[in-house]
Amino acid sequence: MTSPRLELPALPAVSFIMPVLNEAEYLEPAVRTVLAQEYPGEKEIVLALGPSTDGTTEIARRLAAEDPRVRLVDNPDRDIPVALNLAIAASRHPVVIRVDAHSELTPDYAARGIESLREQDADNVGGIMRAAGRGVVQSAIARGYNSPFGLGGGAYHGDGAPGPAESAYLGVFRRDAIERAGGFDPGIRRGEDWELNLRIRRTGGRIWFDPRLQVTYWPRASFDALARQFFATGAWRAVLVRRYGRANPWRFFVPGALVLGVTVDLAVLVLQCCGVLPWWSLWSALHLGTLGYLAGVLLGVARMPEQRGLRDRVLSFRTLVTMHFSWGAGFLKGILFGGGRTVDRSRTE
Repeated sequence: MTSPRLELPALPAVSFIMPVLNEAEYLEPAVRTVLAQEYPGEKEIVLALGPSTDGTTEIARRLAAEDPRVRLVDNPDRDIPVALNLAIAASRHPVVIRVDAHSELTPDYAARGIESLREQDADNVGGIMRAAGRGVVQSAIARGYNSPFGLGGGAYHGDGAPGPAESAYLGVFRRDAIERAGGFDPGIRRGEDWELNLRIRRTGGRIWFDPRLQVTYWPRASFDALARQFFATGAWRAVLVRRYGRANPWRFFVPGALVLGVTVDLAVLVLQCCGVLPWWSLWSALHLGTLGYLAGVLLGVARMPEQRGLRDRVLSFRTLVTMHFSWGAGFLKGILFGGGRTVDRSRTE
């Protein structure tokens, strides 16, 4: 049974909330797409500023001085869920829209999101994330994000049909739904969106996927940063598995199983090369799994659009393998030892 909701006014005012840390290259375009929303209701954007070292804070202060709709709050802890809670606490309006400094919204994003909240009697609505890149490496990483072979085929990475969802990318929330669920958990450093949406659903709330909502996302621009990001994501997904068990979709277990399987297979191959294990044994069946994985990655690369020549395909292959093995290694670490101090610092260095 759905929990009672506060009725939204005819044209609800909107609070956009954005965690910000070392985003000098991306912050201003992201804020501009918020301020340019084709929505006639009152708007504000609250930037939760972490301790940036690249001039981001100065850019944020300039934007706030230029437009009173831009408001600032300090986030000395730098972690995303803490930033989100601080921004929510500093905001004022009945609809809360989470945005990211690496994202750019289509002009109708807020209007369509609020329309879906009403039409679907939803507590949170999310749409499609379209990754984009500048330069050959970031473009390859973007192709990995957009491919079902990269992030497991979640609805918000493709063109799925509208309908109920387990979680949402970013999100257009009713404020009372966030408050009813208790806000973001500051102890979950990655996967905080999924965890909050789970608690919203457990209070009787409804999460809705609406593909009309479109967001451009600018991913990491180096393989080292991508690996650190995905290792942290995998570790904290494991924390959520330890906490919520079967509430997690099965696809989140696959990268960890992949890392285990390939590691055992390589050990078997070494022992066979050393003559410790015979080549014609049941152990050799593990090689088929590894070869099958490589064939699957090659198929994924072959299906990616916007590739020019061998270099792009090699970078696409490297992207997928980096995503899978970094996520899987982090997941195994998280299962064994918990999240601990694991955190993505790829944008702070």
